[in-house]
Amino acid sequence: MRRTFQTLSVGIMVIVYCTIFLSNHQAIAQFQKTQKMKKVLFVLTSHDKKGSTEQPTGYYLSEVSHAWKPIYEAGYEIDFVSPKGGKAPVDGLNLDDATNKAFWENPIYRQKVENTLRPNEVKVNEYVAIYYAGGHGTMWDFPENTEIAELAKKIYERNGVVGAVCHGPAGLVNIKLSNGEYLVAGKKINSFSNEEEIAVKLENIVPFMLETKLIERGAIFEKSGLWQAHVTTDQRVVTGQNPASAKGVGEAVLAEIQKLK
Repeated sequence: MRRTFQTLSVGIMVIVYCTIFLSNHQAIAQFQKTQKMKKVLFVLTSHDKKGSTEQPTGYYLSEVSHAWKPIYEAGYEIDFVSPKGGKAPVDGLNLDDATNKAFWENPIYRQKVENTLRPNEVKVNEYVAIYYAGGHGTMWDFPENTEIAELAKKIYERNGVVGAVCHGPAGLVNIKLSNGEYLVAGKKINSFSNEEEIAVKLENIVPFMLETKLIERGAIFEKSGLWQAHVTTDQRVVTGQNPASAKGVGEAVLAEIQKLK
């Protein structure tokens, strides 16, 4: 009787152990799967000239680094894509800015911005958010890039987050959702303002005025005074007005991602 009881007890312990082991294994596997999904896609311009001028342009470094910092420090991996792939042209290379310096001297992320993915290389299901960095170059190659627009649409319609700053919202103007509506329609949105474009004397160089175009697409446009930080969040779309807004956009994108858990 005692031996039967001991055998039964051992059997129960084995079953309990196996159950705990399997539960833990499944939990670990689920955790690893979740961690693997914790990625954010940054979009950079491939365009390096301001219209017909010989003035150089590209993505604006602080609009990458200041948004990157809070997301990176929260443990999310960030990948980079550009319309042409490869090395993205950089503007505003101010390494006196500590955040710019930290980003630029990070060997992993320096390698990523100099070897950006082509749109067809992006595995869209890996990303919980997409963020369009600014810089005047975006005005020429973001709006008509249907491949990246499709990536953003898929991320958004999978309950993901879309962010953009300064001229980065040029990438949002032609995104249409599955219902045929523009992504920005009926949402509070901001971007580099018409007044700011006039202040830098590029209103006759850029192919269109970004604020005006967003309003034409149905956006409820918000803005502050020249060079003032302004961040707007509406229905998982986060936009910022200018370089001073990049950190706030990064923080707001992170906050929206964390709501998805």
